[in-house]
Amino acid sequence: MAKVLVLYYSYYGHIEAMANAVAEGARQVGGAQVEIKRVPETVPDDVFKKSGGKANQAAAIAQPSELANYDAIIFGTPTRFGNMSGQMRNFLDQTGGLWMSGALVGKVGSVFCSSATQHGGQESTILTFIPTLLHQGMVVVGLPYSEQSQMGIDEIKGGSPYGASTIAGGQGERMPSQQELGMARYQGKHVATIATKLFG
Repeated sequence: MAKVLVLYYSYYGHIEAMANAVAEGARQVGGAQVEIKRVPETVPDDVFKKSGGKANQAAAIAQPSELANYDAIIFGTPTRFGNMSGQMRNFLDQTGGLWMSGALVGKVGSVFCSSATQHGGQESTILTFIPTLLHQGMVVVGLPYSEQSQMGIDEIKGGSPYGASTIAGGQGERMPSQQELGMARYQGKHVATIATKLFG
């Protein structure tokens, strides 16, 4: 069995919804064992509650050392000024021991994200995430154009060859569309397929 981890950070629930779709797609692949976990929150509880953060997320909290237990990791993060969220960065900055031991070398890595606006840095977030994966020696997988819904202009939507994405709206009012969730499922299935070929 190829072990696949969907590891995400979500403040308002948009990336959580995408993570569930990614996992759903990965579970379509025979020989893939899929788990969903999230990185710890770093915002103080009172601030998190006042700003409307989604507290009742079902996924367990991950520990950095756990990443070595998986053959593929699909990371999900909201965009913060064109980069990954501080919570995800903080988590990844704790994986120095994995880097020292080469524990992630040859494993599959992939990224999906969200932003408030259509041009809010979805591509730059994924592109600036990838160097961390390469430093860890991971095999980077994106969202190929064989998932053709990313090419359509029938609706405003996320998605690029770098990874699935969604547009949340300036107040977080827009949840992922069916097409965006479809891209997330495709990415999950694509990564799990590659992981089972490498490790199954």
